[in-house]
Amino acid sequence: MIDPIELVDWYGRAQRDLAWRRPGVTPWQILVSEFMLQQTPVARVEPIWLDWIARWPTPSATARASAADVLRAWGRLGYPRRAKRLHECATVIATEHGDVVPDDVDVLLTLPGVGAYTARAVACFAYQQRVPVVDTNVRRVIARAVHGRQDGPASARDLDDAAALLPEGAAAPTFSAALMELGATVCTARAPRCGVCPLSHCAWRDLGYPASTAPPRRVQRYAGTDRQVRGLLLAVLRDSSAPVTRARLDTAWLSDPAQRDRALDSLLVDGLVEQTADGLFALAGEGGR
Repeated sequence: MIDPIELVDWYGRAQRDLAWRRPGVTPWQILVSEFMLQQTPVARVEPIWLDWIARWPTPSATARASAADVLRAWGRLGYPRRAKRLHECATVIATEHGDVVPDDVDVLLTLPGVGAYTARAVACFAYQQRVPVVDTNVRRVIARAVHGRQDGPASARDLDDAAALLPEGAAAPTFSAALMELGATVCTARAPRCGVCPLSHCAWRDLGYPASTAPPRRVQRYAGTDRQVRGLLLAVLRDSSAPVTRARLDTAWLSDPAQRDRALDSLLVDGLVEQTADGLFALAGEGGR
């Protein structure tokens, strides 16, 4: 088992100074950080998050922004559908929840773009509730320290495993943050820093660091993918103050016209791009200019 006192003491000394952990950050601003941090490194998120909450500190402020402004503010964080869903989420919170982020996991799960992890992260980190929070970092720490495995796939028992480790009382949210921090900074996937691990007991270490029995994961490439092409097309539209011609978009990706067409079609289907009546292209909400 993981000693909560040991881990929380370490966290008090070693935690990173992340902007969304500072005093005065609201539940909405924590929710924004969770949207942005999905599949995106902290270093890329922090400056965009700071600009975002300075501009739109509340759900209603975000809801009043245009979809195009939101997509521009999202910049190059990737997976721009998250920006669209965050905008939709802000609108629901502003209109149906009195501009206050709900504190109940089941209610949070009804919000656009909020899944199982995000709902529990908000309940835990924004409202200090004793709920298990499991991301890839937490899953890895538990697999190693508790089960003696190098890693493990997501499973139905993950939440139960995390819940069983939670201390009683007010220390639970800090313990959850510490568990996540340990996986992110020490018990990392490729190069775990076992020599500085604060845990006195680790089943994986005790067993001599057995190798993973899982099949190797495929590394997700980015260069040359539809994701890259979508990003290049969006970059053209973000940088333009007016709708652009198809010929202008075509210059963003010349090597494979069929792939470019497919990427543009997907952006139109996702509602991130609009086509005007005269055949020009613009970010969502700007096609009527």
